[in-house]
Amino acid sequence: MHRNALAFSGSSRSGSVNKKLVHAAVRAVRDAGADVETTPLTDDQKEAIAAARRDYEANVAEAEILFQSKLAASFDPEARQEIEANHRRDLAQSASTRDRKIATVRKGS
Repeated sequence: MHRNALAFSGSSRSGSVNKKLVHAAVRAVRDAGADVETTPLTDDQKEAIAAARRDYEANVAEAEILFQSKLAASFDPEARQEIEANHRRDLAQSASTRDRKIATVRKGS
């Protein structure tokens, strides 16, 4: 085994090494965002963001109900896989829409 692999093989050192890597990653993310100017959100922006999140939660709840209903009605493994794939796609679309709305609000458009 390569000697650097020992640090990640479950030895007592791996916890401290992983912790150092996590801290380094957090610092890098903070440093990358240091140039970004932040402005406080207005009350209207906060409400628009909250509305986007409520819409998302409602869409997810509706998708879950439809997903469970379709899944319960299907016994074919291939059909169930397709239903699951469609559900994951729908959830991803809802999240993308929510994120796009929030980004638009934050930009002030």
